[in-house]
Amino acid sequence: MELTSINNPRIKGWIKLKEKKYRDREQKFLVEGKHLVEEAYVAGCLETLIVLQGLDVAADVSLPVYEVSDEIMRRLSTLSSGENVMGVCGIPNAVSLPVKQKSWILLDGIQDPGNMGTILRSALAFGIEEVVLSNDCVDVYHEKVIRATQGAIFQLSLRRTDLRAFVSLLQQEHIPVFATALQDAIPLQQVKIPSRYALVFGNEGNGIRHELLTQCDHRIKIEMATFESLNVAIAAGIGMYYFQYQGGRMGD
Repeated sequence: MELTSINNPRIKGWIKLKEKKYRDREQKFLVEGKHLVEEAYVAGCLETLIVLQGLDVAADVSLPVYEVSDEIMRRLSTLSSGENVMGVCGIPNAVSLPVKQKSWILLDGIQDPGNMGTILRSALAFGIEEVVLSNDCVDVYHEKVIRATQGAIFQLSLRRTDLRAFVSLLQQEHIPVFATALQDAIPLQQVKIPSRYALVFGNEGNGIRHELLTQCDHRIKIEMATFESLNVAIAAGIGMYYFQYQGGRMGD
């Protein structure tokens, strides 16, 4: 189906998805570019395919396909170069706390989209089973976050909730929660890693909120030769890698 008017109600609705309040209301978000659209399709998240007029589309695509003008594609895109393929995806619902999961990361107040996207990409790479976001974290469906994940967002379980309440749930399941901190913390190489765990990483400027930090079971720090702290995305990558592959195991 061709859509050529910028005033078409469907087009207006898609443009609104560039704003968080409309993404939250409609429970949908946009993706741009062939790679991300393909990742969304494979994950079963893609609901609608939007292509530039004249572009060949695979005949076996079993979802609505709309051809739009170059002007409309530029209005939908957030990239200066523009794209010729976009998609509308549905935001998946969070599931209840799974008793068989083994690893979580909790993100407290992460604000930078690039940091968030990098953390999500690393979480998938290092086998984290769920990412839990505080309510004031940057929107994970922000276009810059999505691009930084390189498609990892479609393969992760994501949840936005009150972190203190979620830590209490984990502790009720006897799952230890490790918070990254600079003071009164165990060096990472000395940590004995349990079979199930949660890691907490804090805001770029302020770290983990005090009330959440005091609730966690253990404080850990990454040993460094000079600087006191690392960019949160780098620290999260190191922490997730160590807990997944390097640390001594305490056993089940």
